[in-house]
Amino acid sequence: MPRIAVFDSGFGSLSIIKPMQKKIRSEIIYFADQKNFPYGTKSVSELEKIIESTIIRLENIFNPDLIIIGSNTPSLLLKKIIKSKIIGVFPPLKLAVNKTKSNSIAILATKSVIESNMLNDFIKKNVPKKIKVNPINASLLVDLVESGKFIYNKRFCKKQIRNVLLKPIITNNVDVVTLSSTHLPFLLPILKQVFPTIIFLDPAYLVVNQVIKKLKTKKSKRNSLKIFTSGNVRLFQKQLRQIGIENTVKQL
Repeated sequence: MPRIAVFDSGFGSLSIIKPMQKKIRSEIIYFADQKNFPYGTKSVSELEKIIESTIIRLENIFNPDLIIIGSNTPSLLLKKIIKSKIIGVFPPLKLAVNKTKSNSIAILATKSVIESNMLNDFIKKNVPKKIKVNPINASLLVDLVESGKFIYNKRFCKKQIRNVLLKPIITNNVDVVTLSSTHLPFLLPILKQVFPTIIFLDPAYLVVNQVIKKLKTKKSKRNSLKIFTSGNVRLFQKQLRQIGIENTVKQL
């Protein structure tokens, strides 16, 4: 059975795991590194230490066939870490370019990514000059997911989404938005309520396609999911159960 380790700073990895389980049968190790949440406000040097030590730890304990860094922030800021056995998550900009009719798209990402030169380089490589790209700091929206407010306080989430997104989307005539943090797909139902005419793109499908290519020789008859956290086990277990995930959470 292929074994895949997926990690980020919390809930984000789940938005990668769910579509992956629909396409690939495998053993998934899900590590929510909540002790280090949020990745999106860390310096590059801090993030590098966290990500490298986590990868070494997962390799030593679980010996996975693949490791997925389930977060855009380290994937973009620490590209040298992405190797044959390690998959990152990147904004689906090429698809956004194909979808836009207004030639104006937005990237919702964390503070560290928005302020980085790495994002500018990624945009230059993937977006023609005729397309306007509007990076938006969505760290406040990431917090809505990790705090669990997306589960029990949807009214507050809707208000925060309007506060963060309404002006830049309307002012710049944006019609396509990339959810360039893996936490953000959990807000998709609310995002669609607030902006019914906007196309929101989830990066998960890109990751799933890469996993399929890399594991095409390995097959399994069933899926399994083991969940670990570096944070509060009881709280995370409670939050997961509220979104229908009954798996036992263990400390790592």
